[in-house]
Amino acid sequence: MTTGMTAVRMAAVVLATWAVLIVLLLAPSPLPEHWRYYIYSPASVCLWLLAMLVAPAVVCTVKWPWITSGGK
Repeated sequence: MTTGMTAVRMAAVVLATWAVLIVLLLAPSPLPEHWRYYIYSPASVCLWLLAMLVAPAVVCTVKWPWITSGGK
C-alpha cells in the first residue's frame, strides 16, 4: 500500500473521530437551559478539548491494521 493512501486513511480516521466528538458536544443542546451549566461546565469543556487531542491517536492506534491494509 502506498504511503499516500495510508495518510489519506489516517486523515479520514482523525476527521471522523473529530466529527463524533463534535456531535457528542452538541447532543445535549436540546436539554433545558438550567442543565446546560452542568453539562457545559469549564471542566467538561476542558475534558472535551483534551479528548479532541488524544482520541485521534487512540483511534489510529486501534485502527492501524485497517489503515495499513487498505480496508481488506
